Amino acid sequence: MEKLYIVTGAGGHLGGTVVRLLSHMDCTVRGLVHHAGGLPEYVNAAYYTGDVTRPETLEPLFAGTEGMEVIVIHAAGLISIEEDVTPELYTVNVLGTKNILDACTAHNVKRLVYVSSVHAIPEAPDMGTITEVAGFSPDAVTGAYARTKAEATRAVIDSVSAGLDAVIVHPSGIIGPYDSGKNYLVQMIADYISGALPAGVNGGYDFVDVRDAAMGCILAAEKGRRGECYILSNRYCTVRDLFGYIRLVVKGHKKPCVPMWLAAGAAPLVAAYCRAARKRPLYTSYALHTLQSNGIFSHDKATRELGYTPRDLKSTVADTVKWLKAAVPQK
Repeated sequence: MEKLYIVTGAGGHLGGTVVRLLSHMDCTVRGLVHHAGGLPEYVNAAYYTGDVTRPETLEPLFAGTEGMEVIVIHAAGLISIEEDVTPELYTVNVLGTKNILDACTAHNVKRLVYVSSVHAIPEAPDMGTITEVAGFSPDAVTGAYARTKAEATRAVIDSVSAGLDAVIVHPSGIIGPYDSGKNYLVQMIADYISGALPAGVNGGYDFVDVRDAAMGCILAAEKGRRGECYILSNRYCTVRDLFGYIRLVVKGHKKPCVPMWLAAGAAPLVAAYCRAARKRPLYTSYALHTLQSNGIFSHDKATRELGYTPRDLKSTVADTVKWLKAAVPQK
C-alpha cells in the first residue's frame, strides 16, 4: 500500500524540514502551503495551496487518497511571543487544528501527528524537570501562544477519545537551518551576525534542532502510541552560552548579556520603537518571561519509545550560521 504523508505548514521552518526529510524516504508527500512559489522541489513531494482556517481549501489536499496509508503531520500554526491572544492566533492555532481533525476523520487517515509545544505543558514547581502530562488547559499556562496550543492539544486528545488515531509531540525552542525568516531564535542569530543585536539577556531555555524535531515528528508517526504525548527537546542552554557557540563560528566580538530586570524595564520602550520602525521585537515582556521561566524538559520518553536522539547544540548553531551566511550574501 502506498504511504502518503500530508504535511501542513510545509512552507514553515518545521513543516518544511519534515518535507525535506521525507523526500529521502519511500513515500509520497503532499505539503499544504499558503503560497507555492519559491519552495524546494522534491521528486516525491507536491505542494497544495490552502488555509487550515478554510475547510473547503483542504479538500484537494485529501482528495484521491482512497487505498493509501495516509499519515497527517499537522505543523501549521502561528507563533507569538506576545501576551494577548489575537483573533488570528486563535483562529489558526485552535480552529485550524479542529478543521484538520475534521478532515482526518472524514478521510479515514491512519494517523495524525499534532505538533503542539512544550509551552502547552504547565511549568513544574520549584524548577523541577518538566515531563509529559495527560491533560491540557489554557488556564494553566502563560502567554498567548501557550494558551492556544493548550486548547488545541486538548481538542486533539478529545478526538482520540472519539476514535481518531492521533499522537502529540511537544517541541521545545526550535532553532536551526532552513528558516525563511519567521523563527525568532534564528532571527536572533542573524541579528548577532549582522551586528544588529547589541546585547542578550541573562536567561535561557531548552533549544532543539529543527532537524531533530522534524525527525521526532516522523518517528512519532511510525512508532508513537495512540493518544500519547512526546516531548521533543534537547537541553537547557543560556543565551550567554548560545552567543558563545555563535562566536566559535563567526569569530566576532563578544556580546554582553544584561540583567533581566534591566531588559524587562526596557521592553515597553523597545516594543514602541519597533512598532514605529515596523520591526519585529525580539525581546517582548512575554519573551523575557519565557527566558526566566522553567526551561528544563525531559525527552526520555521520546528517546525510549521513539528512538529520538537530539544532536549537540554547537553543531546546530554552526549549521544555522552557515545557512544564514549562504542565504544572505555578506558584504
